[in-house]
Amino acid sequence: MTSYPASTSIVIDDVTKEFTLRYHRTLKQMSVALMKGRDISDTFRALEDVSFTVEQGESIGLMGLNGSGKSTLLKLVQGVMRPDSGKVLTRGRIAGLIATGAGFHPQLNGRDNIYLNAAVLGMTEQETKRKFDEIVEFADIGRFLDSPVGNYSSGMFARLGFSVAIHVDSDIFLADEALAVGDRPFRRKCMEKMQEVRDSGRTLFYVSHSAGSVRQMCDRVIVLEKGRVGFDGGVNAGIRYLKYDDGKDNESDEVDEAIGNDI
Repeated sequence: MTSYPASTSIVIDDVTKEFTLRYHRTLKQMSVALMKGRDISDTFRALEDVSFTVEQGESIGLMGLNGSGKSTLLKLVQGVMRPDSGKVLTRGRIAGLIATGAGFHPQLNGRDNIYLNAAVLGMTEQETKRKFDEIVEFADIGRFLDSPVGNYSSGMFARLGFSVAIHVDSDIFLADEALAVGDRPFRRKCMEKMQEVRDSGRTLFYVSHSAGSVRQMCDRVIVLEKGRVGFDGGVNAGIRYLKYDDGKDNESDEVDEAIGNDI
């Protein structure tokens, strides 16, 4: 068995993940398709032979076009999926927001969902009680805290979900562009918190299409292309590899304002 240094935070070793696409839903549709010699399903590889390691405290910008496998990879790191082959190893507690509203019960109110979501992320009830006021203050959803989350907008989901996740005492933090559904002041506040995560020495895995925010938040870029690692290296080189616009965009402006730096 391969051993890894204590400083290694994440190991992705020759990982492949397949999904099945079904073209017909009902039994009748499937029967007709089979009689006509048509395919009723197909498989595709969301990830294929992906390998890399991450050291504790690294800030990784995970980039690539839509459908390149970024979200699948984060779900494997978080442990909500398992690879079909290869191995995924992580060290320490993992927190993060990789899907808006993940871990919420739509019939429970925001207050109860804070405790539920925190438990899913590994927090004890005592930890949640201690941080409850901070979570509520950061989410800033006002009187909707006592309303069922099934009535929340996507922005409110993002506020509450991110607030719970960012207050978990984790070793690895994952974020998959769910912040994009929040309004501008909330995104600024999120980026400030993300900067605190980076500065605290935690491992950061940050999916973003914004060259500006990746430059500010990350010290390494991994680019996925059709499920494979196309690039793994420096931030500026990774952005050039993707041929992303080097000019400022709205998100990078907000990052600058949030953390007080100039590009």
